[in-house]
Amino acid sequence: MYKSILVPIDLADTDLAKPAIATAATLSQTWNGAVRLLNVLPMTPVMLAEYVPADFDSQQRETSEEALAIVARESGIAPGRISGVVRQGGIYHEILEEAAAMKADLIVMTSHRPAMRTYFLGSNAGHVVRYAKCSVLVVRH
Repeated sequence: MYKSILVPIDLADTDLAKPAIATAATLSQTWNGAVRLLNVLPMTPVMLAEYVPADFDSQQRETSEEALAIVARESGIAPGRISGVVRQGGIYHEILEEAAAMKADLIVMTSHRPAMRTYFLGSNAGHVVRYAKCSVLVVRH
């Protein structure tokens, strides 16, 4: 049923991602599916571009790819069934784009408990739930 599972994670808070990764691991084992970890890097603001090194974006991407590889190794998922990808842009937009590109059957993501500010502004998880073309499982932390 779930052959292709996308797990967006914030590398700045990998503890928050652990419940989603564990859930994806269980589902991938049950359905013999593959898991793709996704990290989304923000775009470097134009006004800061002149103050950062020319290769700043590529350095960030390389660091994120290395961190994703570590998370993948520590996930307990067989190496042939887990991969990682780094995208750059808006968080929920890139999650939806990656889900479409990989034809994901399921997106598993964590979300903080709702706070008053998320009721008014919305959250990345809320946007993904509303606009994803596949099922979305939100694991509360």
